[in-house]
Amino acid sequence: MEFKNHDLVPHQEFEGILYEKKPLAQEPELHTVWITLNNPGQLNSYTTDMVKGVILGMRRASQDRACVAVVFTGAGDRAFCTGGNTAEYAEYYAGRPEEYSAYMRLFNDMVSAILMCDKPVICRVNGMRIGGGQEIGMACDFTVAHDLALFGQAGPRHGSAPDGGSTDFLPLFIGIEAAMESCTLCDHWSAHKATNLGLVTRLVPSLKIDGKFVINPMIESTRERDAFGNVVFGEFLTGEAREAGKAKLKSGTVDLSKLDEAVDELVGKLSNTFPGCLSKTISSVRKHKLAHWDANKETNRAWLGLNMMTEARTGFRAFNEGGRACREADFLLLRKRIAEGAKWGTELVDELLADAQAAGKATVKS
Repeated sequence: MEFKNHDLVPHQEFEGILYEKKPLAQEPELHTVWITLNNPGQLNSYTTDMVKGVILGMRRASQDRACVAVVFTGAGDRAFCTGGNTAEYAEYYAGRPEEYSAYMRLFNDMVSAILMCDKPVICRVNGMRIGGGQEIGMACDFTVAHDLALFGQAGPRHGSAPDGGSTDFLPLFIGIEAAMESCTLCDHWSAHKATNLGLVTRLVPSLKIDGKFVINPMIESTRERDAFGNVVFGEFLTGEAREAGKAKLKSGTVDLSKLDEAVDELVGKLSNTFPGCLSKTISSVRKHKLAHWDANKETNRAWLGLNMMTEARTGFRAFNEGGRACREADFLLLRKRIAEGAKWGTELVDELLADAQAAGKATVKS
């Protein structure tokens, strides 16, 4: 039978995006589609072209009749995605609200493409899922993660608001109080805590010491555990225990084989369902996310564009130009200047960036 072609455009390759078909073990004529953010040198942060690649990749997978599910992941073992590419933000979009608004149209379309994909979408969390990475991850239907991964936001600490999905999705996932904590304070959560709050479908170990998988040594392990052996609260260790945990972590190696096994197991279960019933069920559950996303995405886009003239212009530049010791603007100085009646402009931005820029120069010299 000759099928109609429902693709909008011919298949294209985008730098930073890998699109791969992987046969099912139980039926090689069927496959999963793996869409991989391939920018490990910048922790798989997405560039403008990469966003385009995800949009078209999700649509291409939707039209693939032999595709059972989409696996959305990142290259390497350090990060799934840490959000938008801060170098691109700082060097091109900062101070250009119209350009950033056009970019955010693409970003919104990327989130919508994930939410509207005709196949179930599994987020394979192979490391950090931070900022915009958290947002595109929550747009997926399932999350399979290894327990060294980190989850969280970056918004107000780096000049933005997590309005690319987190302010819509997090209250649905974890409740209003925990969502408020994550969105405003931007503290990173362990994969164990994220699991117990409801952000993760399946959690597996990835650290091997002396040939055996062990639980993340940076996590408090003396607290009560649930039926699956996960630490109930999953808080990070502090003080001397934290230093001991770091040493243990450095002594091991990362092995993502159990992560891939868990993804394959989930795909196997999904493939053994009626495809029409599965598709309708997923669409019905997605409606709860879509209701909030569709109601807010355009007004959020407009604000995010305008914010590139003020706080985002400052925050993204601080992150990009600062060294490891200082990637943030001087928040207290900003609050002081605002209280004094200062106006936003190049002079104020430069003043707020002084410490970060000095740290960046010191890093280059060392």
